[in-house]
Amino acid sequence: PAGGERPSVFEAVAQDSLMAAVKPALQHLVKVLAESNPGRYGFLWHWFDEIYVLLDLLLQQHYLASCSASFSENFYSLKRIPMGEGRQQPLATAGLPKRQHWKSLLLLVLVPYLKGKLEKLVSSLREEDEYSIHPPSSSWKRFYRAFLAAYPYVNMTWEGWFLIQQLCYILGKAEHHSPMLKLAGVRLVRLTVEDIQALEKKWAETTSCQTHSFTSRVQSALRKALSGIAFSLSTGLSISVFFLQFLDWWYSSENQETIKSLTALPTPPPPVHLEHEPSSALLPSLKSVCPLCRKVRVNATALATSGFVFCYRCVYSYVKAHQRCPVTGYATELQHLVKLYSPES
Repeated sequence: PAGGERPSVFEAVAQDSLMAAVKPALQHLVKVLAESNPGRYGFLWHWFDEIYVLLDLLLQQHYLASCSASFSENFYSLKRIPMGEGRQQPLATAGLPKRQHWKSLLLLVLVPYLKGKLEKLVSSLREEDEYSIHPPSSSWKRFYRAFLAAYPYVNMTWEGWFLIQQLCYILGKAEHHSPMLKLAGVRLVRLTVEDIQALEKKWAETTSCQTHSFTSRVQSALRKALSGIAFSLSTGLSISVFFLQFLDWWYSSENQETIKSLTALPTPPPPVHLEHEPSSALLPSLKSVCPLCRKVRVNATALATSGFVFCYRCVYSYVKAHQRCPVTGYATELQHLVKLYSPES
């Protein structure tokens, strides 16, 4: 029945959020690489948006041509069919008509890219507005001030358009959960048993296909190379998508306090006193007395390894002879002696 082919709003929204979670996680990985080795990976961070949109274009083109769906839609066992199709729906392997195919490809790849670029432009204009050197009456300043003032309302209208479309989809008043599908002239349905069998048969034929002429072999090799790149990319994304979503969650601002508590270093144990050493007897009650000579300190010197303070002559002789702190027994060298200067001196 038609009701069984229509995906739930949860499936539709989940496949939308899949690619939205992949990009920030990949961006963080590229940022880590660029910071670790700027000379080798710096260009990846500088041109990340352009590299990502090319890979996304290759990925979506492969899935639209072979499965009639985007990568995330195929991941959730969905496919696209042209609007107005009756009960006799085309198989997923048949692909979309050229008009709907190119519309889908542009809306899947180009719209998110342009939206991301616009958000970066708005962010940079806001920073420039704070430290601007343009005269207050300049036309350029008035223009981008008006643009910055109008952008929140434009963005709210855009997000509201998507929200209203989803509400209409939930209530059964619309065939699309997203305006992008309506603009592309397609709608989403679940894969049928026939679709799954046709996809499995197509993949089996692709792997066993053999050509004999040289030209056809070259063309086949090129197609296989491009298909192999897209398949490798899609397979890698399929395997790592949940790991990338975990990275996106891990580095989100809401979880920073939790992460700090989990990764905080444990409190070090208190110093271990060596009771068997005569020099490690009870410390003097007066803080101005040296623990070694039991007299008022002369030329006060602290040990950086333990923090205890002694006479310089006493602690110098002891560390030189034993290479450890007289009180705690921590390994110590002469370079760990720190001269203390009091206001009286």
